[in-house]
Amino acid sequence: MTATTSQRFTALDVFRGMTICFMIIVNAPGSGAPVWSPLDHAQWFGFTPTDLVFPSFLFAVGNALSFSKKRYETDAVFFGKVIKRTLVIFLLGYLMYWFPFVHREGDGWAVNPLANTRIMGVLQRIALCYFFGALIIHYFSVKTAAIISVILLMGYWLLLMVFGAAGAEYTMLGNAGTRFDIFVMGNAHLYHDKGGPIAFDPEGLLSTLPAIVNVIGGYLAGAFIQRKGKNYEAVAKLFILGTLLICVALFWGQFFPIGKKLWTGTFTLLTIGIDMAILGFLLYAIEIKNLNLGTNFFLTFGRNPLAIYLLSELLFTIIVTIWVQPGVSIYEWINRVLFQQIFPGSFGTLVFAICYMLLCWLVAYVLDKRKIYIKI
Repeated sequence: MTATTSQRFTALDVFRGMTICFMIIVNAPGSGAPVWSPLDHAQWFGFTPTDLVFPSFLFAVGNALSFSKKRYETDAVFFGKVIKRTLVIFLLGYLMYWFPFVHREGDGWAVNPLANTRIMGVLQRIALCYFFGALIIHYFSVKTAAIISVILLMGYWLLLMVFGAAGAEYTMLGNAGTRFDIFVMGNAHLYHDKGGPIAFDPEGLLSTLPAIVNVIGGYLAGAFIQRKGKNYEAVAKLFILGTLLICVALFWGQFFPIGKKLWTGTFTLLTIGIDMAILGFLLYAIEIKNLNLGTNFFLTFGRNPLAIYLLSELLFTIIVTIWVQPGVSIYEWINRVLFQQIFPGSFGTLVFAICYMLLCWLVAYVLDKRKIYIKI
């Protein structure tokens, strides 16, 4: 069976919706107890289920490019669309981190100065990866795109080894990415965990290079599925290639450790491999076996992905900022009096995250029912 250009693949849409769903869960764990460990990122090197979420979103961006690419008839139309989307997504990410634009200072409020705003972030990285990924996909062949991917991964590894601090190439403050970010943007514009003095941005400029490959990988997977169609051959090849990439990542990991915060090349290959395997499973279950139980839940997220992600982040910031009593935010209060009372300990942090995700899903459901789809 050969796929046609008009053929829809529910599996790809479900994959995108699943990614948004789990992004919300991992970004909004409850308080009052240690975070349920699968909801937490690896401390430095290593891998947890949470580490898969962000690269999967980039993979989904590449999937979407495999459908939208053929709509652009001229270079001018293509480039204009890409520039617009890149700028809008980057600006939204920047404003999201600046929001709510004020902070508590003594008994009053003070404006968050521009001099201390974070420049990079999740949406900013998505914007840059989309921009460069789209250009590579549009102007180069599949073979050349694969070669560029290898160059990006190996080149990033070389940059870390050559320009990192001697003996500390892979440490938080000694790696070349952090040194480059500080040089270009300055300490004040980087991420500071819990407001502490240490400046390190997990979505920094240099570590965006290997993240571009996640977008290219998603595009190649999407284009492959469209070319091969809904059949066992496509499923088998996705599983085989995914397994091969995972094995290469694990072998390379003996020399270049797997780590999301540095977004190492091994991390890139591992996550692309896992995403291909997940996509293969969804293709088999949904497109071949017609097992559609629960698909509408994830499709609801996937129809307004950017809007729902922004809602989840801004609403979470609001409930963390607003106090119900001095020194106690809505977020802390509701976890203390409800979730930690009914589900004490780490499990309560998971239950809160799931309930928060369901609240966001409800908004997505209302938008979907009213046929409101926010596109860029």
